Amino acid sequence: MRNGWTLWFTGLSGAGKTTVARLVENELVKLGRPRVQLLDGDLMREETHRDLGFTRDDRIIHIKRAAWVAALLNGHGVAVLASFITPYREMREYCRRRIPGYHEVYVKCSLETCIERDVKGLYRKALAGEIDHFTGISDPYEEPPDPDLVLDTETETPEQSAGKVLDFLESRGLIGAGRGSRG
Repeated sequence: MRNGWTLWFTGLSGAGKTTVARLVENELVKLGRPRVQLLDGDLMREETHRDLGFTRDDRIIHIKRAAWVAALLNGHGVAVLASFITPYREMREYCRRRIPGYHEVYVKCSLETCIERDVKGLYRKALAGEIDHFTGISDPYEEPPDPDLVLDTETETPEQSAGKVLDFLESRGLIGAGRGSRG
């Protein structure tokens, strides 16, 4: 089986990338797609990329490694939901070239809202100068100029965003049609 694909969720920390990806993962499993793998940037840093920091060069290496894993899984028929900030356009272009079934999902949320959410307390530390190279604060986030799908997590619930992702997958023929209505 060689029909894997990757949805690459990009956006600021706290935008909701992993939350939406988890909801999509659960729905895909319910729909009978057991070969789904969520790759989370934070978890990969903890488990396999501990040698990397947050400099531009380290971030690029982190994404190249993740892209390699995603492409490998796709080659074995696994659907990959990759949740990585991926702040630089060159990183996303690398992923697009490296991963044959790549689809970019921009999880759009303003910096102000992400700071208000501050799910992990990282923005507070970054604003206090305790974290260097923090995306959106002391390092740039370059918005995708032409993503395949945009989710606006300031106005959509996570469930609505996940529904848009499933509609996208259906429209591209990546999952079967006829899932029924969603809220």
